[in-house]
Amino acid sequence: MKISAVSAIAVLASSASACWPEAEGKSIKYTAVPGYFLQDDANTNVTGFDYADHNFGLIDRKYPTDRKFDPKGTKKPWERFANWVKYLNNNCQKDSNVRYKVLVMGRHGQGFHNAAESYYGTPAWNCYWAELNGNGTSVWADAKLTSAGIAEATKANKYFKSRFEQEGMPYFESYYSSPLTRCLQTANITFGDINFPSTHPFAPVIKENFRESISIHTCDHRSTKSEIHQLVPNFSFEDGFTEKDELWRRVEGETSDGQFARNQVVLQDVFTEDESTWISITAHSGEIASLLSVLNHRKFSLSTGQIIPVLVKAEVVSPTVTKPVVSFTPEATCNAPPVTSISGQGCVCSQTGVASSPSATSTA
Repeated sequence: MKISAVSAIAVLASSASACWPEAEGKSIKYTAVPGYFLQDDANTNVTGFDYADHNFGLIDRKYPTDRKFDPKGTKKPWERFANWVKYLNNNCQKDSNVRYKVLVMGRHGQGFHNAAESYYGTPAWNCYWAELNGNGTSVWADAKLTSAGIAEATKANKYFKSRFEQEGMPYFESYYSSPLTRCLQTANITFGDINFPSTHPFAPVIKENFRESISIHTCDHRSTKSEIHQLVPNFSFEDGFTEKDELWRRVEGETSDGQFARNQVVLQDVFTEDESTWISITAHSGEIASLLSVLNHRKFSLSTGQIIPVLVKAEVVSPTVTKPVVSFTPEATCNAPPVTSISGQGCVCSQTGVASSPSATSTA
């Protein structure tokens, strides 16, 4: 089934640009500004990179504002970077078409679906097991965190505390989360027990369009609004959040173009409706990869529990032109466990199975 970008992704898009009227009806050009984080640098090896070994990747560098802000050289790198970002935005008051935000995007901790994929192998996972709710031992429909995933979120909690308390990292002004359980749990464990100042409370908002690539996998089928509220009663929902998941399709998966267009919508919403500069987003590997693409950041894949900050320059450039895209496409699967599972070639279905499309990667 072919549907346009507008009908596929504008379900929860804001109808007005209350905080950035200059962007009303316009396109926004995003630039992941290089030179501030190691993850921006092409020389940084993605494999094995751990935010906790590198101060979230923040580069200890000089800023033009240091001379006045830190004449004695006693300020911490996060303090000097935050002051520079403040200067950039204050300077933007002269140019209402430009804004800067710091997006700190964290992937959820390991979920039961991640563990199952490792057990069965990615090809077999994609074309059979992922379409089930579980295997009788584990449940991975809207997967919860494993004990390893809880440990990864706990690690992030301790590290954020150390940055806030010891390194002068600014407290976030806004928190967003995917509606999928693994992200809600991760965000709650990461930030839920931190003693934030009253001016910067942990008041997370669940946004539908920060969810993972909408595959036919049951791990990408969210719970109902009522069930989510029962799980995280301290989280709020964005306006228009529906009781049932109206985006997940049992036999069709979201295309890369569809997800890219969806993320253009959600980023435009954040940049035009949220005045905050420091923003936390808890999401997924595929979702963060797509967001980085929209932000024109280099590819930087995240393992479970990993975190990437990005300094984003947003600039109003032209009237919006909506191009139709194929947002969803049918995904073939096996209806029985595959006979073999060959990486890069997809699955060989059993005689009772349906021929499957080759699938070698997963982004959950």
